[in-house]
Formats: sequence, structure tokens, C-alpha cells
Amino acid sequence: MHYHIILTELCNKQCRYCYEKSMKIEEFGKSNLEFDEKAPFKSEIDIDELNRFLKNGDVLIFYGGEPLLEIEKIKKIIDKIKNKVKYRIQTNGMLLHEIDSSYLNKIGKLLVSIDGNKERTDFNRGEETYDKIIENINLARKKDYAGEIVARMTISDSLDFYKQVLHLTGLIDKGLFNSIHWQLDAGFFKSDFNEKKFSRFVEEYNKQVSKLINWWIDRLKERKFYLLYPFVGITNSLLNNKKTKMRCGAGHSGFAITTNGMISACPVTNGVKTFYVGSIKKQKINEMGIKGSCLKCGYLDLCGGRCLYQNYSEFWPEKGRALICKTVRHLIDELREKIPKIKEMINKGIIRKDDFEYEKYFGPEIIP
Repeated sequence: MHYHIILTELCNKQCRYCYEKSMKIEEFGKSNLEFDEKAPFKSEIDIDELNRFLKNGDVLIFYGGEPLLEIEKIKKIIDKIKNKVKYRIQTNGMLLHEIDSSYLNKIGKLLVSIDGNKERTDFNRGEETYDKIIENINLARKKDYAGEIVARMTISDSLDFYKQVLHLTGLIDKGLFNSIHWQLDAGFFKSDFNEKKFSRFVEEYNKQVSKLINWWIDRLKERKFYLLYPFVGITNSLLNNKKTKMRCGAGHSGFAITTNGMISACPVTNGVKTFYVGSIKKQKINEMGIKGSCLKCGYLDLCGGRCLYQNYSEFWPEKGRALICKTVRHLIDELREKIPKIKEMINKGIIRKDDFEYEKYFGPEIIP
């Protein structure tokens, strides 16, 4: 099982797509969600209790806010639980230099928030952010960090999406990153839906997704495999004719350990009672599935429902949710159209079917 452990809700950045929106009072007004006002900002769980809850082979993902604000807590957890579980972390990368390499090297995968080149990343996340991320990743590599480093993008402007992904593939070529995932800044806040603006976003984003898929296929022909998680995850399902549940694992294979020790179906729902499905004091966890129109959608077996949080909160109106689904359908359709070419390359030995295998549920949601 994969568990995101929420160490703190505090963060040392003020990103446009997260902090600025979450500070608007209307985001916390009337909604379909029930909140737990007693949930603390920092984790208050007992590590011995956490150790009893976790099973051998589980995956524990350090999460926030910014989890590296709680480095001492991370060290205590690793010291106590040791090799019983595998460790991952989702971080903005600003404090990577502050964690000892002896601990960092025990965290097998780093998901580092970076939105593309310096201009785009600094615009979204603050001046000098990009340079600090690159400096810290270089430092980690010099200290012999050999785990996977995922470039985790947030896409809030589709005009340069293709350009930004290609910039990050260049950093893969330099040995800094190993893979890329992106998430659309859509559907998570009440106040940011503008039908005209987002319709334009979807139209341009879909064009650039098509362009990027063509680029990716051309690289495969050259025997150069880039682990772009949205492409690889969907292609894997299409090649194996496999149906999927929620792609990120939320509610069935991936859960969150909240700051007060409750088990939530989704890591972005600390303090949201609607998503509580158990507690670390009890071994039993209830599954939580999607509801509503997703259940009737012909793309459900490949999409999985996209986002459990959005499915229940319905912060965006029906028109907005339909536009998000338009991006999902386009992504799936474009990759489905390429499957014959991919199978042909596999049969010729240019690429291997195993290339499309990946660890599920540790952070890249597959469906952006």
C-alpha cells in the first residue's frame, strides 16, 4: 500500500497556483465537503503507532505543505521504521541541501516541483526558485543520489506547454531528472473558473499534447525512451488491455495519513472529514470510489475518474468539469491512435514492452 504522510500544511513558497488561491476566503465557504476544524497544521502522530500501522513493503511518501520543513520528523521516522517500508518525497526542492545524504539516499524517489524553464518556474513560484532547484539537484547527484527524480509540473498556461516539457527533457539528458509528470491547474478552487479563458486553454493545450506525443513517438523510433508519466501510464494500459481504478490510487491503493492520524482517501484532504476512511489506530481502511457522471463515462476504464477530490468537491461548475474531461479524452484518443506504431516498434525490437512498466501510486497521477 502507498501512504502519503502529511507532515505539515505549512510551506516556504507562495506559488501562484496554490498559495494565492488558497488564501481567498471564498475557497472555504459553502461546499459539498465536511471539514475537521481540529486537524493540526503539523503532524502530531506517534511514530511508534505509525510503525505498528505500517506493514512490511508499504510505501511512505513524505508530503506537505513542504515536508522538508519537518526534516527532523523525517529523520525520526526513518530511524524508527528503517527498511520496513520504501520512502518517497514530494517537495518544492528548496531545502534538499539541508537533509543529510545518509537520509536522502534512503528516499528512493524525489518528486520535485518545477514548471519548466527558469522564466516559467520563477513566474509561477517566485524569483530564483529555478536556480535553487537546479543547484540542489546537482548537489544531490554529486552526493551520489541514484534514485529517481521526477520533474513535477503544474500547468497553468498552455501556450508554452510543449516548450516547457522539452526544456525538462533536456535536463533529463543532463542526468538531473529521470522523468516528468504534469498536473493541470484546474478544478481545485471555486474562484478560478473562467469559461472563456479555460476554453482557450483547453484548445491550445490539446494541440500541444498532440505535438508532444508526436515528438515522443519520434524519439521512441530513435530508441530514446523518455518517461513522461501521462503518456507511459496510459500506453501501458492500452498495450495490456487493462482497466484502471483512480489512476493516482486515491481511495483504493493509495491513502494519506493526516496530521491527526486519520486515514484519508486523498493526500490533498488533510482536515476534510468527507475523505476520512480510517485511522492509524485501526488496521481496517474503507475504500472510497468515485460517484456521479464519471460512472457513466465511456473513458472511465482508462481515465479512472481523474481526481477523487474534484469528483466530490465539485468546486467547478458542470461546464468547467466537462472542459477538463475534454483534455482527458483527447490525451487518451491521441495515444490510442499511436498504439499500432508502438506495437510495431516493440515487434521490431526498437523498444520493449517492459519499458512502459512503472511504479503506480507514488505521486504521478497519470491523468493530468
